[in-house]
Amino acid sequence: MCVISRLILNTKFFNKRILCTSIMNTLIIFSSVFMMTNSQATENTYIRHVTPRGDLASDEKNTIALFENSRDSVVYISTSSLVRDPWTRNVFSTPKGTGSGFIWDDIGHVVTNYHVITGANEAMVKLADGRDYKANLVGTSQIHDIAVLKIGVDFKRPPPVPIGTSDDLKVGQKVYAIGNPFGLDWTLTSGIVSALNRSLAASEGFSVEHLIQTDAAINPGNSGGPLLDSAGRLIGINTSIYSPSGASAGIGFAIPVDTVMRVVPELIKNGKYTPPALGIELDQQVNDRLTAMTGKSGVIILRVKPGSTAEKAGLSGIQISDRGWVAGDIIVAINDKEINSIQKLLSKLDDYHVGDRVKLTVIRNNSKHDIDVILQSGN
Repeated sequence: MCVISRLILNTKFFNKRILCTSIMNTLIIFSSVFMMTNSQATENTYIRHVTPRGDLASDEKNTIALFENSRDSVVYISTSSLVRDPWTRNVFSTPKGTGSGFIWDDIGHVVTNYHVITGANEAMVKLADGRDYKANLVGTSQIHDIAVLKIGVDFKRPPPVPIGTSDDLKVGQKVYAIGNPFGLDWTLTSGIVSALNRSLAASEGFSVEHLIQTDAAINPGNSGGPLLDSAGRLIGINTSIYSPSGASAGIGFAIPVDTVMRVVPELIKNGKYTPPALGIELDQQVNDRLTAMTGKSGVIILRVKPGSTAEKAGLSGIQISDRGWVAGDIIVAINDKEINSIQKLLSKLDDYHVGDRVKLTVIRNNSKHDIDVILQSGN
């Protein structure tokens, strides 16, 4: 357009009307060309057609069906604590935390983690259909990180989660974790069994044994939710992750369902879990000192309780005389499984039930002896 204008301006027949007409005509030509080009570009670039997809893969169908069949059995748990205003002395409720849980039976018992409800005064359970229920605490086992709540579901009870087994799990087996992380509605993550029989230190000198390690993402809100196998059966309770940042780093742990099946019925029946015991007295600090002095590894029995199954089996504790003390029996194995600490002893005893007979291997007078003992109640 500039070239044409200069040509017109340089001619001796210059006329304003001719100039304007020429400029307008030029603009119309350029505008038409631009619009045609832009229209073609829009048509070629932005109009796309949907490509039909084939049928879903069989494993995708199975995963979708697993989630849809299990979702209603998983609940969202929110807790609150009562706080007293120091100035007005008024008591009010403040949010404490959240987590997941799952329906255990047809009468409204809900299983979750102990750490989900610890320190709380109230707990609300939200079902998948949006109904909210105030929960009552039935029982807890801190050493297993398991708690049982109960809600009054009068109608349309969600189905209990089908129960599986954990002693036959294989590394590499597919697993699925359902929960409600961060209150964002029900979610599903998947992975595999990464390792078995993991151990994590717990409270009161115990360690949680036989944990399932998985790479399925277990975020804080997944705690207490179910870990399922590919058949939709419960094989564990999601309990914790290993992560310095607090986010999932591909190392999560679940309480095995075999432990759940041993603990939960007792919590429902008695409100607490009573571990099996031998009827002996132990002390970790004293044990550490004595084993260091004697150079022997194991658990030194300090005292055998009168009337206990240990006394009936003939176990003996430390004997004290004017000359000093004489070591009694030192437990080094249970059913041929090595015992080298009190924590290990208590954890191994927890694999059994009250009334079970176990074989203790003890060192007595520098020689090994096998002694059968019937486990008694820990109370």
